[in-house]
Amino acid sequence: MAKKAFLSVFDKSGIVDFAKGLVKLGFEILSTGGTQRELENAGIAVTNVSDITGFPECLDGRVKTLHPKIHAGILAMRGNEKHMQQLAELGVDTIDIVAVNLYPFKQTISKPDVTLEDAIENIDIGGPTMLRAAAKNWQDVASIVDSADYETVLQELAEKGEVSRETKFRLCAKVFETTAAYDALISQYLRKQIGTEELPEKLTLTYEKQQGMRYGENPHQKAAFYREPLYVPGSLANAEQLNGKELSFNNINDTAGALDCLREFEETTVVGVKHANPCGVGSAETVYDAYMKAYECDPVSIFGGIVACNREIDEKTAAQMSKIFLEIVVAPSYTKEALDILCQKKNLRVLRLPEISAPLPKDGLDTKKVLGGLLVQGLNNKMFDGEFKVVTKRKPTDEEMENLEFAFKVVKYVKSNGIAIAKDMGTLGIGPGQTNRIWAAEMALERSGEEAKGAVMASDAFFPFDDCVEAAAKAGITAIIQPGGSIRDEDSIRKCDENGIAMVFTGIRHFRH
Repeated sequence: MAKKAFLSVFDKSGIVDFAKGLVKLGFEILSTGGTQRELENAGIAVTNVSDITGFPECLDGRVKTLHPKIHAGILAMRGNEKHMQQLAELGVDTIDIVAVNLYPFKQTISKPDVTLEDAIENIDIGGPTMLRAAAKNWQDVASIVDSADYETVLQELAEKGEVSRETKFRLCAKVFETTAAYDALISQYLRKQIGTEELPEKLTLTYEKQQGMRYGENPHQKAAFYREPLYVPGSLANAEQLNGKELSFNNINDTAGALDCLREFEETTVVGVKHANPCGVGSAETVYDAYMKAYECDPVSIFGGIVACNREIDEKTAAQMSKIFLEIVVAPSYTKEALDILCQKKNLRVLRLPEISAPLPKDGLDTKKVLGGLLVQGLNNKMFDGEFKVVTKRKPTDEEMENLEFAFKVVKYVKSNGIAIAKDMGTLGIGPGQTNRIWAAEMALERSGEEAKGAVMASDAFFPFDDCVEAAAKAGITAIIQPGGSIRDEDSIRKCDENGIAMVFTGIRHFRH
């Protein structure tokens, strides 16, 4: 009796050649619907599943393969005498290969005008059931969900007369990976339709591998870059690389941090990042001036860093950038002259991301892996929370207020405890990731030097004591912005009043750990 292969695919790439190869090896082809027509048009003899089940396709094709004569033929364990005896009594033949790919649910829900009805109709039922049955019985059945595996299966059948256990087990794992991702995407979509802000009791996330990597954060760590299955505007995953080496784990992590900070600014802005912390941020009328502000904040740290810009990079700016070693430059576009200059450096990774300023998705999630668990929270997509509250006798001037808002946008992306000093819409000093706030303040003020006179200070969280205000006063800071909320707020307010410093409370904290 000829071995049987069931083929039913939405994506028909390579299916005709695969079927021809199986026929040459003595297989009988079973199929349904569009796949059957595709194969028959290519001159391949096909047995319709209905001829086996004695039951017609029905309900607009919703029911085709959900029948004991199909699933028994897949699930019967060949080494189990009772199973094989039952098949003989029921007149059921075994099925040895199942090649199925699924209805395009992802492509359907990616359409901007998709309806819930369209989405539901593109949830595959029979396909995953066939695949899961075949994968469950992997010792006896080759389950194929990826056309890239057709050639391997044909080659092993031709050389060995069977598909090896190792290959069948690998195919089995791929099936369950695929169906799990498929179901996860469905659940994510349906959860969004409900519209609740509550996090689910069972959280299943799915991502698709975009890039393998030589190593992770350190050379001894394995790593890969995965992207969300649906398109996310402004995501680094969408960037087009125009020059340079392949992006590394640290490149992607640092650049993502630069893009997060950059999204807060509507004006022409350049963000420099080193080790996921801003090391210089500047806003100006021109890209060149914005870059110079970012660079001059910390010329040492920006060396070997990441530069992100929300406007087209021109020749003058590119020439200035090329004077130092940078790992990555990312912008929405480049002039031809700018691109020619930057691409002269063969290792400089030049990325084009047209939607670089796209806002964060309102329903996005931020996750942090811990051993044995996962911390999940909504994205920090709020900058300020209502009206500012001036808590000191002196109010900030309009210019100070503009710089306070600028500095607070920067410090939101500085690792906590974080302090940012700014003047003329450019950072002067940034103190990131210290275990106490006064150290962060002292670091930022030291970096700012004499330029701190007349500048403003921003803190990502409240001042627990008045020591940061005292340090700011000594350096010549004239205005401070912070969330407020400490039981010792009055101490800091009093210290500001003693030194003629204006202080603004935002009422919103921006820890970043």
